[in-house]
Parts: sequence; structure tokens; C-alpha cells
Amino acid sequence: INPNIGLENMMLNSLRVLKAKWTGLRSLQGRLGYVSRQFLSMNFPREDYPVMPQFNHVPDKYSGPSKLDLFAQRKQFLNPALFHYYKEPLLITEGKMQYLFDETGRRFLDAFAGIVTVSVGHCHPKVVDAMRRQNQLLQHTTSIYLNEQMCEYAKELAEHMPGDLKVCYFVNSGSEANDLALLMARLHTSNSDVICLRNGYHGMSPTTMGLTGLHTWKYPVSQGAGVHHAVTPNSYRGPHGHDATKYVEDVKDLIGTATPGQVAAFICESIQGVGGTVPLVPGYLAPVYSEVRRAGGVCIADEVQTGFGRTGSNFWGFESHGVVPDIVTLAKGAGNGFPLAVVVTTPQVAASLTQRLHFNTYGGNPVACAAGRAVLEVIEEEGLQQNCAAVGSHLLQRLHLLAEKHTIIGDVRGSGLMLGVELVTDRDTKIPAKAETAQVFERMKDLGVLLGKGGLHGNVFRIKPPMCFSMEDADYLCDTMDIALSEL
Repeated sequence: INPNIGLENMMLNSLRVLKAKWTGLRSLQGRLGYVSRQFLSMNFPREDYPVMPQFNHVPDKYSGPSKLDLFAQRKQFLNPALFHYYKEPLLITEGKMQYLFDETGRRFLDAFAGIVTVSVGHCHPKVVDAMRRQNQLLQHTTSIYLNEQMCEYAKELAEHMPGDLKVCYFVNSGSEANDLALLMARLHTSNSDVICLRNGYHGMSPTTMGLTGLHTWKYPVSQGAGVHHAVTPNSYRGPHGHDATKYVEDVKDLIGTATPGQVAAFICESIQGVGGTVPLVPGYLAPVYSEVRRAGGVCIADEVQTGFGRTGSNFWGFESHGVVPDIVTLAKGAGNGFPLAVVVTTPQVAASLTQRLHFNTYGGNPVACAAGRAVLEVIEEEGLQQNCAAVGSHLLQRLHLLAEKHTIIGDVRGSGLMLGVELVTDRDTKIPAKAETAQVFERMKDLGVLLGKGGLHGNVFRIKPPMCFSMEDADYLCDTMDIALSEL
């Protein structure tokens, strides 16, 4: 093998030659049936297609069950509510930094990071080593004993927080964190009503489902007692455009008419994630915080997706709005894919839980905390917040250029490496281009790029890759999106 030639390019060239020879033997097709038809229908990249950036990693040979067998097992043994991406689901067997590999060894550029969860890169060696070392010492205790990893991680997280946000409570998921934050808020204020935003997503527990403002994620069961959804300050689809004042007035009206005039909390994401990467209108959050606190409530920042430098401009998404919340919830990128979530608050709010006993079996697990500490170290050592800012800015510019070329792109938005591209059939009516989004989504997978989808109508590409994403990766993503859009 010539080391100067990418292994993948060599494989593709060999496959092209093989396909040409196979075509000459089409008389065998009837006898070989399904196998030959599948092979002849495969889409091999044309020679003028963009080439994925070089990456020095050879995945292990996969020797497990076949994709068909696993798919059959999934349908038989896993709950049918668990959906999968793509018409033909991918079998992912290995990940390394910003890339994923399937059972054949094919490499994919991961632009969705396990639903915005892999922060510093798949199987980052420093995170893997920290977890390995802790696994060899102690896999699990609970918070009933002292443990170095839990205490040190709490201290290190607190050092990254502004103001008096210095007390941590460890849990395992974003839903758990938001659930606990709401409990703290209600205990601390002795109020019950909560203000949140339409189009927001805060989890799938019975409590957080009530906070969520998307019907697609809300089961028809009793939920959301005392929860009131304000109009989302969405500059693209919101009724007031960029006018932050009118969106603030909606919150004031909710407090004055739908609550007793006193509230427990206001909770929102800095950039709505599942709802389609929707940034809040500038100038909205600070006056809303003031109104909520005037009504006796506390302010909760859901940083499950926007935290740890992903937005580029700041370490926490709320910082770009010039506010300091009373409670912050963290998850996803905190553990780089390992189950780890945190509620960070002030000593005064934290003390509210001492009214009764409270406990979380896996919260503060030493292996999880070791992963969390390693994530913080890698973000600092490798300048990943700065990388999000630089690569994200370049990617945003490239996406805006695509919008100039393809009128189906209605909006490009976001910050850092938390970006969204919304497709519409008409820029004036803004009718969601659901079918076209699905087609481009599939085609980009064929070309080697894995995106996320979101928004109420599933017409927004969610571009939220691992934070080690490079300029070359950004260019490859845009080049493949250009091809997929041109084929519509």
C-alpha cells in the first residue's frame, strides 16, 4: 500500500473497477439474485466528488453479528418506540475523534456527536485513560462515602461557573438534572408555577415532559401542572421577529394572568436544540430574568446542549446573554458520552433539599466524575472552545453561501459548533420542506456525512459535531451538502 494514498481512496478505486467488471457479467444476475442487485445499485462517489479529509486511524475488524441479524434482534427485543435514523439503519462499530466507522470499516464524518453528547471526540485517549485508571481502582461507591473524583470534579466545575454558582449535585441525565432543578426551585421559593418556552425541550421524565414545548415529545398523559409556555423569541418564525421587548411582554402577561403573580422558576435553553437550533433573540433573557425574580422565582439555564464551550463565544451559553442564572443544568458533553449530569446552584438554593433525605444511587460515580474531569482538561489543553469559535464561524459563512445558491434554505443560524439549517419550500410562506430535508439527509449519509434533524416539522439540519471538528471537516460537510441540495 502506498502510504501517500488514502486507504479509503484506494478502496473506492478498487470498488469502481470491480463494479465495472461485475457489470460485464450481468448474465449472472438472475442466478445471484439479491446480492448482485444490491451491489449494482450501490452509489460509489464520482471522481469529481469531494474527498473526506485524511485521518490516520484504521478501525478494528468487526467480527460481530451481521447488520440484518442485529436489526432483527432490535425489532424483537428492544422497545418499538426507539426509532433509528435512515431508511437502512447504520451499524456503527467504532468511533475516533470526529469520525465513526461501520462494520465494513467505512468512515463517516460525525456532525451530530451522538446527539450533541460527544464533546471532545469519540474515544479521546485522555478521557479513555482517565476512566480506565479509575475503573482499576474503584468502579462505584455512592455519596455516602468521601471520594476524590466526586469532590475534585465539583470543585473544578464550580471554578468554571460565574457568581455564586458553587454547589453541585450529580445525576445521570439531562432529564434528571432538569427534574431536580425544578424541585429545588419549588422548594426554595415555596411557589409552584413555572414559565418555560414553546418549542423548547427539557427531557422525557413525567416532570420534564411537561416543560417541553413540542407535541411530538409529549405523551397524552397528565403532565405539566403549573407549567406555562411563553412565546419563543424566534427571529425567523416568531410573531414578533427581532423585537425582544414584545417577547418579554408575553412573559409578563403570563405571570400576570396565568399564575398567582408569584412563580417558582423560569427555565430555557440558551439555544433551543431539539426544537431546531433556535437562538434566543438578543436582548430577551436579561429582562425576562428580572421579571421572573420580581415575581419571586429563580432562573434556570438548561445548558445540556450548549455548555462546555460549544457555542464558541463563551464557556456557557447563558453568558452570551449577559445573565447569571440561579441554577444551571448540565449533561451530554459533560462526560463525552458517559452518563453524567449535574445541577449547579447557589448555596441558598441548594440548602432547600435538606428539608428531607435526598439521594441518587449513581450520582457522583467515580468513573463518571473521572471522565468529567478529563473532559474539562481536554477542553482547556486543546483550546476546544476557541476551535468551536473559529471553525463554527467558518462553517457558518460557508452555510450562508449555500443559502445564496439554494433557495430551499430558509435560514442559517446558531453559534460556534451548534448550528442549524432550515429548509423551506418557499422563503415567503416558510412552508417546511420535510420531504426534501429527508432526501438530503439520506444523500449526505451516502456521501459520508452524518447530520441530525430537528424542529417541530423535522426540516432543520442540526449540525453539532464533536468540538475537535476541523476547518477541512467543515468544508467537506458543506461540499457534500451542496451536492445533495443540487440533486433535488
